[in-house]
Amino acid sequence: MVKYLEARLDRTFSALSDPTRRAILARLGKGAASVGELARPFDISLPAVSRHLRTLEAAGLVVQHREGRVRRCVLNAQPLDDAAALIETYRRFWESQLDRLSRFLERPEEHEEENTDGTSEPPG
Repeated sequence: MVKYLEARLDRTFSALSDPTRRAILARLGKGAASVGELARPFDISLPAVSRHLRTLEAAGLVVQHREGRVRRCVLNAQPLDDAAALIETYRRFWESQLDRLSRFLERPEEHEEENTDGTSEPPG
């Protein structure tokens, strides 16, 4: 199960690595759209948009279905939720580590080096 989730996350992050695919997902976040509607804002060919959609579909981020002659695309947010959960895990871990470091750096010197005269006060 873990290997499956890792592979799915890899596909999700790979799909998200392209700005055109992220823009397509942002558009689908507003509602379903045809392939033509998705292609309209981009200065790329319809086959190029179709390739992006296949990548998004392989990652499970987009579901396509036919309505007559038109292919409609719908966002599937579950892989994004899984990616967000992973990112949140790392965020909490690093936030905790940085908080610990901050507390360590802000506490009074507990282990000051002793001066040559045997005192621990700074020379002055």
